[in-house]
Amino acid sequence: MITDKRLLRAEPSFRFLAKLWRVSWLYVLLICVLAGVGYGALYSAGGGSAKPFAGPQSLRFGFGLLMMLGVAMLSPRVLVRLAWPLYAVSLLLLGAVLRMGHVGKGAERWLVLGGVQLQPSELAKIALALALAAWFHRIGQNRMGNPLFLVPPALMVAAPVALVLKEPNLGTAVIIAAVGGAIFLAAGMRLWQLVLLLAPLPFLGRIAYAHLHDYQKARITTFLHPENDPLGAGYNIIQSKIALGSGGMWGQGYLHGTQGQLNFLPEKQTDFIFTMIAEEWGLVGGLSVMALLLLVILGGMLMAMRCRHQFGRLLGLGISMNFFLYCVVNLSMVMGAIPVGGVPLPLISYGGSAMLTVMFGFGLLLSVYVHRDAAFGDNVP
Repeated sequence: MITDKRLLRAEPSFRFLAKLWRVSWLYVLLICVLAGVGYGALYSAGGGSAKPFAGPQSLRFGFGLLMMLGVAMLSPRVLVRLAWPLYAVSLLLLGAVLRMGHVGKGAERWLVLGGVQLQPSELAKIALALALAAWFHRIGQNRMGNPLFLVPPALMVAAPVALVLKEPNLGTAVIIAAVGGAIFLAAGMRLWQLVLLLAPLPFLGRIAYAHLHDYQKARITTFLHPENDPLGAGYNIIQSKIALGSGGMWGQGYLHGTQGQLNFLPEKQTDFIFTMIAEEWGLVGGLSVMALLLLVILGGMLMAMRCRHQFGRLLGLGISMNFFLYCVVNLSMVMGAIPVGGVPLPLISYGGSAMLTVMFGFGLLLSVYVHRDAAFGDNVP
């Protein structure tokens, strides 16, 4: 076993190779398999062609894969130093969206930089996990009983949540808050502190509902009674349920899904990509994809638990929880269990910002695993 102290004494070239050896290549393979499923689904969504979805997405994944392995080589000391600047940049970008963001479907969610669309809310989730992990690692578990030390991280969660709600993007705001809450609990928050934190939620929920846009309120109404407007607000979820049901046990066959290929299924390359997979591959195919997603989630949590230092454990948990919530929200949405919220299925849905930020997050997770034996008192390479 190659320890971090041996890496410190090694030559730089050997150090790099030794770190590559410590990467969980089985986990990398799982990510590649999941991206391969996404390529096949997007190829079908394009009508049996790599254009316009599968080809660009494969290029993004290739770039993301190189970025992931590069980030995996960064030591915890470097990541801690990057945490605060990255968090500050994410807040600045979220603020810029409100002033000069690109409007899509009634919301300002994208920045156009050099001809490339960027969704800062995706970066905010990763930046928040980094910053919270750095904060709780710094204060240690002994200070968790003091509420004063919980005020700064609570404000760190509230800032991006408020800015994302302002876009408005309710689904992503909920995910950001949930990722922050998971890291709080993992850091050692006391039960009474949790109760105190959650106490005002019903009151805040009523205020938030009163300030929702009309289309957001319509989503909630449609979720409860989609049949009231089958050709309008309820169309998406009704067509999704039809496609899911028509897949049966084994599906209608690759490239032969009626709802998807005849364009009855809305947003089949993004929000409802899983519905298209289930229609073509049936219950067996849908469960297989869910099993792959579960393996990626559990693998990430196991890697986080094997880390010896608090920073790595919390960061790994935050990244894994972010991926988990992505999956839960998207799958629940397309099955009609929750209102439609515009959250993609990671590594499978079409989209640049989501793909690259998810791959960046996986790079952080692999870095946690590569440097799982690191001690912050040492000069970790």
